[in-house]
Amino acid sequence: MIEASGYKNRSRFFRDAATQFSELKQRGELHSMNDDAVVEGHIIVYYQHAAEHRLLEIRHSDTLNVTSYNHSCLSHSHTCVDVLHAIGKAKDFRNTIELFQNTPMVDKVVFASAPVRDDGCC
Repeated sequence: MIEASGYKNRSRFFRDAATQFSELKQRGELHSMNDDAVVEGHIIVYYQHAAEHRLLEIRHSDTLNVTSYNHSCLSHSHTCVDVLHAIGKAKDFRNTIELFQNTPMVDKVVFASAPVRDDGCC
């Protein structure tokens, strides 16, 4: 199972598995979190360039606190991608993701939540 997952180090595999399991037990997936749970993470949006103006409107709304944003053009995939680092309530993340998903010419939306930690480097 460790090698099939792409890990070469058993300890790192178990560390990551324990972190993932702990986070799921503490908060669950975004769709099942309490509406007012504060979440931090990245929304990754793959889209065709013509949709960029609509994404800009959503990004600049007051719904989520977008603290960082990155845009890339993926020439091999013929796709644009925006990565938004944000913090906000679970219900606001769900609503924002739904807006992106229902925007014409958006191909894919992915959410990656930050791990839950009580202390660390920041």
